[in-house]
Order: sequence, then structure tokens, then C-alpha cells
Amino acid sequence: MKKLLLAPSILSADFTALASSIKKIEDAAADWIHIDVMDGSFVPNISFGQPIVKALRPVTKLPFDVHLMINNPEQHIETFAKAGADWITFHWENVIHCHRLVQQIHALGKKAGISIVPSTPVSALEAVLPYVDLILIMSVNPGFGGQKLIEPCLHKIPELVRLREQNGFSYLISVDGGVNGENVSRVIETGVDVIVSGSAFFDGSLHWEKYRQ
Repeated sequence: MKKLLLAPSILSADFTALASSIKKIEDAAADWIHIDVMDGSFVPNISFGQPIVKALRPVTKLPFDVHLMINNPEQHIETFAKAGADWITFHWENVIHCHRLVQQIHALGKKAGISIVPSTPVSALEAVLPYVDLILIMSVNPGFGGQKLIEPCLHKIPELVRLREQNGFSYLISVDGGVNGENVSRVIETGVDVIVSGSAFFDGSLHWEKYRQ
């Protein structure tokens, strides 16, 4: 049986004590640390950038799952890689040359992910599925923590599982947005590999140990 991975998002952490928040993630035996980078342009809010990634890198050995919700991500891939990102995910919606960006991430020795917002269908990703390491399904409209999960977005996950099996692809499937203690069982049943959780993880309402395999 495959291992289900948990990637708590520090967007919902205490910004005055990020090192302590990472300790909480480690104590929960989580697998990755999800870092939401927002620019106030592609999404409404501004979060944090390379200096935070660099400052946190010595604090933990857990992989950094950096999600770039920014315009012109190709201009920042190298600096995030140098800051300590292990996985770098960009959005299909604002990149014209997706293959080139995947190659750029791989050339830096990092894992490449691509994300789609709720209104983007899986079919948009068809050309890049053989090349990426991670598909991130946004189950809320990105830009804010604590939103309610958009249930139809979950239908994309079994579709990606089917495409992976039919074609022998190797990408992981991640879901981000609104996952909590009430819906996590339904999310897991879709066949997802990685669950990103922010508010529900840090407020203690997602009892992850129940689902650890």
C-alpha cells in the first residue's frame, strides 16, 4: 500500500514563530513542508519569498514543497532552488512555455510540479504529464487560507490516477485547499498521494494520525 504524504502549509502557521511551527510539523511526523509563495498579482495576497525559505532551511531536514503562486515564475526558479526548495511547483495558467520551465527546474536538481486552479481542467495538462514530478490540484481559489473545499475539484484526482496508470507516468498527485477533519476521508478515497493542509493542521482539527498508513 502506498504511503499517503502530509504537507502542512506554513501559510497558516504563526509567522512570529515559524521555527516552532516547523517543530510542530516534525512532531506530527509530517512528510513535507508546503510553502505558499504569493505575489499579490497572480493571487490577491502577498506572503513570503526566498529569504524566508533560506532562513528556514537550516531548521529542518524535511523537504520544502514550494508552491509559486506568482507571475513570471521563470525569473525566480533559480533563487528559490538556491534558497533550499526541493520541490518547485508553478501554475499552468500563467506560464506559456511549461516544458521549458520544467526543464529549468530539473536542471537545478529539483523536482518539478505544475498546479491548476479550480476552473482549469485536467486536459490542459496533457502535454506535460510525462515530464512533471507532481500535479497540484487546487481545491480552492488560491490566495487565502481557511477557505471551503470546492468538491467538484476532487473529480480531477481519479482522472489523473487513471492517466498515470494507463501511460506509465510517475507523477505524484497533491491536493491543496480546504482539507479538514470533516472531508479528509473523502479526499483520501480519490487516490491522492499528497495532502496539503494549513488551517486544519495548525488548529488541531485534522487528526492526521488516524490516516497514517
